[in-house]
Amino acid sequence: MTKLGNTELDVYGLNLGCNVFGWTADEPQSFAVLDAYTAAGGNFLDSADLYGGGGGSETIIGNWLAARGNRGDVVVATKVGMWDGRPGLSAKNIQAAAEDSLRRLKTGHIDLYYAHRDDPDTPLEETLEAFDALVRAGKVRYVGASNYTAGRLAEALSISDKNGFARYAVLQPHYNLVERDYERDLAPLVEREGLATLPYFALAKGFLTGKYRTKDETGDSPRAARAASYLDAGGERVLAVLDEVAQAHGASVAAVSLAWLRQQPTVAAPIASARTPEQLTDLIASVALELTDAEVAALSEA
Repeated sequence: MTKLGNTELDVYGLNLGCNVFGWTADEPQSFAVLDAYTAAGGNFLDSADLYGGGGGSETIIGNWLAARGNRGDVVVATKVGMWDGRPGLSAKNIQAAAEDSLRRLKTGHIDLYYAHRDDPDTPLEETLEAFDALVRAGKVRYVGASNYTAGRLAEALSISDKNGFARYAVLQPHYNLVERDYERDLAPLVEREGLATLPYFALAKGFLTGKYRTKDETGDSPRAARAASYLDAGGERVLAVLDEVAQAHGASVAAVSLAWLRQQPTVAAPIASARTPEQLTDLIASVALELTDAEVAALSEA
């Protein structure tokens, strides 16, 4: 388990993305994935009011928590601000959205509540005061930011410190072996401020599973088409090093990709999702996989 930044939350080294629940995985399929994940030692779920067509993912998680009676063993993260049904980060919307999420999750508190993306139309003070009110009321334990620029994140942290508001404890950015923008401005800020990072698109929309290696293999599926965007000389170099490291460890390319990300400074746990227990196997394997410094450096340089 890993302590999440400066919080009291102990989390597993793989944050299970629940975006597929209620979308490409129905309730029985989602229950099977959740059961397999927790049986392997996992305890950290990432959802949002947006996922599953608006509330679908949270509803499935809530039904599963109620059925298994294990709420105390699971760290539940969800988000507000991107769903058209509850858009933005106004105080009024945050309050209403939190109550909706609590009801769907069938719980009295959310462990980690994110601003799903920055809302330039609402003053940061209003957003942060609304999150602080939820923390003070015991309805949220910690708050986090997703899709913030370094400048806006720094400003938000400063406002929280100045006003005594609950501050963002974690950041959820787009970050993986082939998408490295996070390292330029956000990583130094996150490290300086003692935050933890939980990267999404950890497998680069499927490219870092190694499944898609030629344009012919990408077929008609939307996921495959997105993965194909990485098929250039740089992407091929990365796959070549991934293959080499995977062979050395007897591991999958996906497990190595996630292990590289987990071993980056400031990263607590990558986020990855699965529609079936079988798809979970490689994701779970990444948690115990320790790459050497030389392997991490070779992958970074590729």
